[in-house]
Amino acid sequence: MLNNAWPKRVAAAAGAGVPLVLLVAGWGPLTAGHPAHLVLLGAVAGGTVALALWRRTPSWLVVVSTVVLLAPLLYLQPFGATQPGDSATVLRPDGPPRAGLVFHPGARVDHRAYLPLLRRVAAQGFLVVVVREPLNIALLSGDTAALRAEHPDVPVWAVGGHSLGGVAAARDVASDTSVRGLVLWASYPVDDLSGRGGLDAWSIHGEKDGFTTPQDIAGSRTLLPAGTRFEQVPGAVHAFFGDYGDQPGDGVPTVSRTEAQEKIVALTTAALAELA
Repeated sequence: MLNNAWPKRVAAAAGAGVPLVLLVAGWGPLTAGHPAHLVLLGAVAGGTVALALWRRTPSWLVVVSTVVLLAPLLYLQPFGATQPGDSATVLRPDGPPRAGLVFHPGARVDHRAYLPLLRRVAAQGFLVVVVREPLNIALLSGDTAALRAEHPDVPVWAVGGHSLGGVAAARDVASDTSVRGLVLWASYPVDDLSGRGGLDAWSIHGEKDGFTTPQDIAGSRTLLPAGTRFEQVPGAVHAFFGDYGDQPGDGVPTVSRTEAQEKIVALTTAALAELA
């Protein structure tokens, strides 16, 4: 009986300890982001401990269940913003907005990592709404109609996003014809938008991106409207579209992050100005 108890004790310790360590390590992104991540951490910790303490549960089942539940938590740990600042989700221009942009962050990225770039876009006269995604996965969020409805003073809307966030943005555009613009940062659609009328689309991507490669962008041309603007940021990599540090598996940049982001902001502003 003593030997049989040890696996359960270890599993209970891991089930409680790992979520706690992840919470402490990712405190900023987790508390600033969507509450679903905190709920998941608590549910996994409570569930694994309860399973381990239940006497009738076989030791092997406790161990396997703990591993299965903890593995997604480790994967979902977000990339924190290197310049966290505040956790605003609505960025307003000084005067009446010329147009609006709903922005979906990339997968597992702290939404605050995009605020330095998007604030500069907003300063040019555009209202920007940054989505706080459940578990930092854009495809888990619904459409953005409700967010856009909160700002009736915005005359015309675009939806955009980085990486997986761009996939979510394209999905939003496909289901709502009232959205007039699509701004993709290092991303491409999964659905075919080539026949979507009344849509101004921009695809902004990095030359040295190790995840959304120039070849990927070229392959997405047939999924976007014929008039889509494709703009390459020379020397830029995937992680340059936000301020969350380096991303394992990314390409090697040949330009500074500052220079690349100046180009990204300028192109995004031009896209929204064209829409307005």
